[in-house]
Amino acid sequence: MDSKVDTTITLSRTLKANIQAAFDAWTTVAALTKWFAPADAFKTQVLELDVRKGGRYKIAMTDPDGKVHTAVGTYQTIERPTELVFTWKWENAETPETSLVTISFRKKGDQTELTLVHTGLATEESAKHHQQGWTGCLGRLVAMY
Repeated sequence: MDSKVDTTITLSRTLKANIQAAFDAWTTVAALTKWFAPADAFKTQVLELDVRKGGRYKIAMTDPDGKVHTAVGTYQTIERPTELVFTWKWENAETPETSLVTISFRKKGDQTELTLVHTGLATEESAKHHQQGWTGCLGRLVAMY
């Protein structure tokens, strides 16, 4: 009996930024360092950022207790300024899973509608944790503008 549950996460936000600035927020070290963590109490370090098809990223987020959570992946699609697709994996995870994140950017007047779709998460629990994390990240991104 196949009882596979859909663990897809879909989140949308409107940014008070033009589409190029919204795209750059995902592809520049200066911007990512400011918002890419689930809460303000985290410290973010961009250790690698090679934004091209096949290029890699490595972003470390240190929580208030000093534990480092490092996300790594490879860029699959870069369609500036409308779409960014990359693999997602936690480095050194006990149960490594590689999933896929698609970020779509749509011009909405002088603002940008951003939609994040995260697919391929292994369990409902993983999806729940990622949903919380992405909700925090996107909240910080929206606040940046």
